[in-house]
Amino acid sequence: QVQLVESGGGLVQTGGSLRLSCVASGGTFDFMSWFRQAPGREREFVAAITWNGRFTHYADSAKGRFTISKDNTKNTGFLQMTNLNPEDTAVYYCAVRDKTIEIMTQFYKTWGQGTQVTVSS
Repeated sequence: QVQLVESGGGLVQTGGSLRLSCVASGGTFDFMSWFRQAPGREREFVAAITWNGRFTHYADSAKGRFTISKDNTKNTGFLQMTNLNPEDTAVYYCAVRDKTIEIMTQFYKTWGQGTQVTVSS
């Protein structure tokens, strides 16, 4: 059973940057994804990466500002976020799955606890 622990969230001003981390343990998987959930809104896909390759996929809202990456030696995934704005305020979650990348939350069974990102104007 894979367990995920996110970290790296915090309070940042508009235009600032943050790097989120997601440490995985207890099993293997094929894909790691990041999602976010703002107050009163549904959880939405942000980015995904193949764990044993280099393929990445981004939501339109993340393209050009966010970069997903990984360090297989540390079993850790990252989400580097730049040029943040208040619309990026949300709890950010990492999730993993096998076989295919999916952008819908119902296809993921393994989630971290989330890390809060707050962007002030």
